Amino acid sequence: MNNNLATWFELPAADLGRAQDFYRHVLNSTFKLEEMNDMNLAIFEAEEGAVSGMLVQGECYQPSETGAVVYFNGGADLNEPLAKVEAGGGRVLVPKTPIHDGDCGYFALFIDSEGNRVGLYSPA
Repeated sequence: MNNNLATWFELPAADLGRAQDFYRHVLNSTFKLEEMNDMNLAIFEAEEGAVSGMLVQGECYQPSETGAVVYFNGGADLNEPLAKVEAGGGRVLVPKTPIHDGDCGYFALFIDSEGNRVGLYSPA
């Protein structure tokens, strides 16, 4: 077991296909599709041992702009995925912003295609 504090995340999706298209477009993500207990799942494919998660469509999962925020790796420069947000059906809330004058990297916030508030982080 690794020492990551977070080990898994689940992002609600009203339309699982639309959500997959959004994250394919913005983050170049790929997915493994599964069904479990009346839920449809699109699991983000990741390297062995990496923290990952899934998009989930089910009765108890409702997208939200006010819930917990998941931050995705924005790569070397988060301006690249951030530039794809609106074309993918999302909305930028906070543009690339330095954390402590950039000493701790940069973050941005957006609303995804499903209405979830999501973050991006990059070191530069």
